[in-house]
Amino acid sequence: MSVQSVERALDVLEALAEHGGEAGLSEIAARTGLPYGTIHRLLQTLLARGYVRQESDRRYALGGGLVRLGGIAESMVGVWAQPYLTRMVELSGETANLAVLEGDFVVYVAQVPSPRRLRMFAEVGRRVLPHSTAVGKALLAGRAAAEAMAVFERTGMPRRTPNTITDAAGMLAELDRVKECGYAMDLGEEELGVHCLAVPVRDGERVVAAMSVSGPAERIDALDRDELAEGMRRIASDFGRELAPATSK
Repeated sequence: MSVQSVERALDVLEALAEHGGEAGLSEIAARTGLPYGTIHRLLQTLLARGYVRQESDRRYALGGGLVRLGGIAESMVGVWAQPYLTRMVELSGETANLAVLEGDFVVYVAQVPSPRRLRMFAEVGRRVLPHSTAVGKALLAGRAAAEAMAVFERTGMPRRTPNTITDAAGMLAELDRVKECGYAMDLGEEELGVHCLAVPVRDGERVVAAMSVSGPAERIDALDRDELAEGMRRIASDFGRELAPATSK
């Protein structure tokens, strides 16, 4: 049985998250459909607990109290992902990764290494910009174009290798391709000689993470890309069902 006040408080937090972590009362109301008075009362409680803070311009932002919860939740997601990442290693023979989007950065939260002697490592906890990685593209392809563009404008899309896409128009076209085919590629765009294929993880309609396999370019290129992506999507779908809220399962 759901508790209405808890549901509404979570709606407010999710509205802030969907506006990039900061929003005004009118934006929260438009997203949640709640009356201004109800939103104000919920925000006062969240402010008192440190889960929301009020900025100098009277807008509201996600607060530091969520950091502790988020860190613990993130580590648990990494634990839950291990058997699914293991399946991806078995499927591809290459290192498998799980990543999430935190602000403007992609963060690797779990990994299962390839059994091969020559293998790729993305250190768990490593933060990278999304435009040069397959996981970043898979994550941003699940967002509105305007939201992705805002990320590109803030980060500046620096060139990591000669293969990096560094213009927003080119990256938006790349994200359209990802949406169409259902997977993203990094062809030496973050690190020369390393190729990567990534698929989104959905907990229903939302893209909440991305899973990838990465390895030396010649080994990744030797795999059947469409067949690999299809197998990875099945695994990601299984993992997404584990993450999905009970009401959407």
